[in-house]
Amino acid sequence: MALHMIKLVVGCDTIDDLVAWHKEGHPWVMHTRMTPKRIDEILDGGSLYRVFKGQVLCRQTILAIDTVGEGQNARCEVTVDPAIVRVAPQPRRAFQGWRYLKPEDAPPDLTEGEAADLPPELARQLRELGAW
Repeated sequence: MALHMIKLVVGCDTIDDLVAWHKEGHPWVMHTRMTPKRIDEILDGGSLYRVFKGQVLCRQTILAIDTVGEGQNARCEVTVDPAIVRVAPQPRRAFQGWRYLKPEDAPPDLTEGEAADLPPELARQLRELGAW
């Protein structure tokens, strides 16, 4: 069974901001300091779940995990599929770095119809009120 990763998005407030940032030629690579020890489980179909303003909103399939550099200068690069899959929004508190995310704790994918039904801000407000 695949293991996932979850990470806060810094510098983008929405999924559209993330897509626009990558249209400027930035590769779909997430940089981080710590290389996961459970790489084989992650590469067995795992995804990178992204947290925007306290909500998990989307995921991207992880294609490769590479360690770049050596010693204290070593860093990890996680290459993800450019295709973004929207997921059922799930609240998540702030944390540093990335975390493992078990499949049973991952939010379910939204269908295309569900993803297009509500603007993200309205959906967030409804969740906060307990109405959705």
